[in-house]
Amino acid sequence: MGPKAGVQSSRKEAGLPPSREHSQPERTCVLTRAHGSRDELIRLALGPDGQVLPDVRAKAPGRGAWIGVSRSQLDAANAKGKLKAALSRAFKTGELSLPSELGALIEAALSRDALDRLGMEARSGTLINGADRVDTAARSGKVHLLLHAADAGEDGRRKLDQAWRMGGAEERGHRHGLVIPAPRTMLSMALGRENVVHVALTDRAAATRVARALARWRAFIDPDGGLGRSDAAPAAASTDEPNEGTK
Repeated sequence: MGPKAGVQSSRKEAGLPPSREHSQPERTCVLTRAHGSRDELIRLALGPDGQVLPDVRAKAPGRGAWIGVSRSQLDAANAKGKLKAALSRAFKTGELSLPSELGALIEAALSRDALDRLGMEARSGTLINGADRVDTAARSGKVHLLLHAADAGEDGRRKLDQAWRMGGAEERGHRHGLVIPAPRTMLSMALGRENVVHVALTDRAAATRVARALARWRAFIDPDGGLGRSDAAPAAASTDEPNEGTK
């Protein structure tokens, strides 16, 4: 799977249209040279001490470089020294330090970003949980995104997926809800509620925000795919400068 194909696949599964890359400056993965938007790629920031750390919200000051590969691809590139070489070219310095556990740090940051987003939606009143409440809202056509905890029972998922389809989910491009890569204990902590297994977003904009965060998280932890082009040729530098021809 290519570096941004996983995000696009997750976007499609979430009922999101393919990203409109022309609507914002494109970035380029330092490992594969594939282009993508800020929603699809992940920023790595170079700190003043030379340490490279994830900046998944793209808000850290200073120079940044972008990656668009899965964790398995990144871990392999990091272990072989290819990631450091690519980032040295991107940052134009060899004085940088990459944590051996960078993949784990990125995964944790993406997880935190997605779960924080769910917590914010819960506090703003655009998210409901509880099988009965979700079922009622889904059947009445009020659900824009249906989510299940990773350890949700198959019968419960199937029942709510069917309720959602009855409420018009397929007209929005959905066949079933998305499985969050986190168990109910983590989901409950993120939402500040007890025993959260099934979640529904009842606002279109909120559903889009959550789906975007989940798409990047799910794509990064997807174990499919090899190193691809990054294994075939050295990558050219790519930092925060947008690609030519973009605004």
